[in-house]
Amino acid sequence: MDIEQMKVGFMDVFCYLVACPRSREALVIDPAGDEDRVVGRIREKDLDLKYIVNTHGHPDHICGNAKVKALTGAKIIMHELDDQMLSSAQGQEMARQWGFTPSPPADITVKDGDQIVVGDVSLRVIHTPGHSPGGICLLGDGNLFTGDTLFVGGIGRTDLPAASMSQFMKSIKERVVTLPGETIVWPGHDYGVTPSSTIEVERRTNPWL
Repeated sequence: MDIEQMKVGFMDVFCYLVACPRSREALVIDPAGDEDRVVGRIREKDLDLKYIVNTHGHPDHICGNAKVKALTGAKIIMHELDDQMLSSAQGQEMARQWGFTPSPPADITVKDGDQIVVGDVSLRVIHTPGHSPGGICLLGDGNLFTGDTLFVGGIGRTDLPAASMSQFMKSIKERVVTLPGETIVWPGHDYGVTPSSTIEVERRTNPWL
């Protein structure tokens, strides 16, 4: 699995290019701005982009979906609950209020335990509701893409519509920090002292845990 982390947009969102070295098939996680740069990098690496995967449906993580899809033909993947949220009147209004381009609906919806496959790379969907109803993490080959579930030294906010702190902490404590300590954490924002971490480091140092 080849992983490239890119900080995009004006909210310090981390976007990830994940590719299979053999087939050159790839997916992009949370294209959240700087779409021309992201697509340029995909083309520079000669990747065949199959999917746009969103860790959740908040506007700052899905604002690049429309343009990346138009430029590459990749299919949008999101948890079924957040696809419903972004397509709702409330979700569309949130995008407008935040100043972001709304996303088209998902082409493919997923649920807990599903696998997203590009070439020899397989990412397992871990449903982690709380920050949003359909928030997910993606686990593959010892790498965990956590979106706004777990940051380096922090967690996502729960003061947004449909968020729940009690549900969020349950998700994190039962579904995330129980993973092997050596699992690499790739967060959804550049909010920490380092751009990545491990489950063991977060267990020991993250004040929310």
